[in-house]
Amino acid sequence: MLEGAVETDHLACLPPSLAAAVSSACAGISHNLNGQRLGRKGRVTRERILAAAMDLIEADEQPVTLARVARHAALGMTSVYNYFPGMTELLLAVLEPVMATAEDDYLCVLRQPWPDDELFEWCQKFVVAYHGFWLRHSRLLHLRNALADQHDVQMVAHRIRSSRPVVALLVRQMSEEPIGLGPHTSMATILMIAIERSVTIVTNPELRRLVGIEPELSEDRYLVPGARLVQMAISDARSESRSDLEGNA
Repeated sequence: MLEGAVETDHLACLPPSLAAAVSSACAGISHNLNGQRLGRKGRVTRERILAAAMDLIEADEQPVTLARVARHAALGMTSVYNYFPGMTELLLAVLEPVMATAEDDYLCVLRQPWPDDELFEWCQKFVVAYHGFWLRHSRLLHLRNALADQHDVQMVAHRIRSSRPVVALLVRQMSEEPIGLGPHTSMATILMIAIERSVTIVTNPELRRLVGIEPELSEDRYLVPGARLVQMAISDARSESRSDLEGNA
């Protein structure tokens, strides 16, 4: 393929929702790093770079480099450097459309009212949806977390930003407490950490091996207790809120 050629199927390797998120993210970029205004060709080139990076990250275990991404996208390094000065910036750009799909994948579950008599079912639905999101993007999310654990400031910040909507929505399920430094916010934060860590283990074959989870062992071993933990925390918070209201009546 000639460099700069416009492919009509450059996003074909991605699921439709993710391909749409990539296009939307690229449509919001007006200039490249050289200050040149982007037309359709420039946006398509950026889409090709992101799609190639996503494909490489999820396809194999080899380290992903800008050079590999350029080859996979059938572009020269100059074209890649026009948009991304390094791998950190490229990974952040890849994460943007991926996290844009979180609303439809699991945040929408948290936005629904969870009745007391169906609380466990809704908690389990959320945990399973969150696990499914991680499973679809496991290598990318594990790479982000690995870099965050190595104190990459931008990846740490991204990890925190991506967890905040979950924390806020869990607090809303608990009570009318404003998101902040209250006890329900603290509990929601702990729940988020626990759920992410358990999902991290069950979606990473190497971590599963290290902690002794056999390949044939169902993820339910961790997902069901996670859902039960969320249920107990929300139920306890609601009971406490009702007691406070009755005491103030």
